[in-house]
Amino acid sequence: MSGHGGAEQPGGTGHAATGPAQHDAGNAHQGAEEPSHRALAVTASNRAAAQVYADKGGPLLVEGLTAMGFATDGPTVVPDGEPVRQVLREAVRAGYAVVLTTGGTGINPNDRTPEVTRSLLDYEIPGIAEAIRAEGRTKVPTASLSRGVAGVADSTLIVNLPGSSGGVKDGLAVLADLLPHAVDQIHGGDHPQHAHTEPSTEPSASRQPGDPRGDDHR
Repeated sequence: MSGHGGAEQPGGTGHAATGPAQHDAGNAHQGAEEPSHRALAVTASNRAAAQVYADKGGPLLVEGLTAMGFATDGPTVVPDGEPVRQVLREAVRAGYAVVLTTGGTGINPNDRTPEVTRSLLDYEIPGIAEAIRAEGRTKVPTASLSRGVAGVADSTLIVNLPGSSGGVKDGLAVLADLLPHAVDQIHGGDHPQHAHTEPSTEPSASRQPGDPRGDDHR
């Protein structure tokens, strides 16, 4: 979608389109396993869409999603507000497993990404957004002002990240441990099995029956 008018298909950008063909690992790595899920990176920025400055967050999203194993399109650069809603709606219809956005999550009156995202969600996953804010707060206190949301629309997981490069990196650090499992669950995968050892009920050889436990502070 362009910063000055008509809508583009997901995977396009207001500048140079970065479509699926440019992220086709099959040509570069013959025999490599193809990613099973597609992801889209979206930059919500009035100034980046108008080419006042270069988009820095979008390429970071593409790099991070690709490293997680997704076949990644974008970044699609659009102005904040209604254009974001349109590109997200198109991404859901196109069947993307994940859409990550950067920008438009602050408290400026022009920051509308959380509102337009929430309007499309079937349900939210608050823990993802909370974890991203918590990670950011370890670097800068103002990370608490980010209003980004996360949730599912149809079978697409949408997550809002802050507009700063640092905020994007912090968000990706959190999502690296969550996204693959979350996407698997959304698409009907089973919960991973973890080894579980039952605690022993036998009294310790070093403790006689009737002796207080080590954690008994009475």
